[in-house]
Amino acid sequence: MLMPKRVKHRKQMRGSMKGKALRGNTISNGEYGLVATEPAWIKSNQIEAARVAMTRYVKRGGQVWIKIFPDKPVTAKPAETRMGSGKGSVEYWVSVVKPGRVMFEIAGVPEEAAREALRLASHKLPVKCKIMSKADLNGGADNEEQ
Repeated sequence: MLMPKRVKHRKQMRGSMKGKALRGNTISNGEYGLVATEPAWIKSNQIEAARVAMTRYVKRGGQVWIKIFPDKPVTAKPAETRMGSGKGSVEYWVSVVKPGRVMFEIAGVPEEAAREALRLASHKLPVKCKIMSKADLNGGADNEEQ
């Protein structure tokens, strides 16, 4: 599972997920991307399941980029514990995803294979997603250096 090697603070507050993604909302590496359309916390095991689904479908061909990283710790108190006595221990790590965030990118495979791989990955995630191509999302401005 993905998780940080070390963190400055072991426990974090929950925070809010309002607004749209300001960063990570363009397809930078691959040709096709999986874009979130609603806000959510995505656990590290869900990210791994989506990655495995994509790489299995393309038979380890092409290249897959994971554009989100679970760097937020989520705590939980043990079952049947009375209230009080402090915050619980860290149970799992999540990535905060806002609408418009590109979560996965894929390149080096035909369009049908890329779309099917991203569709399979989207079923492993707790958010509604849409599959976008680089031209769709970046408005065809993927060769702005000329």
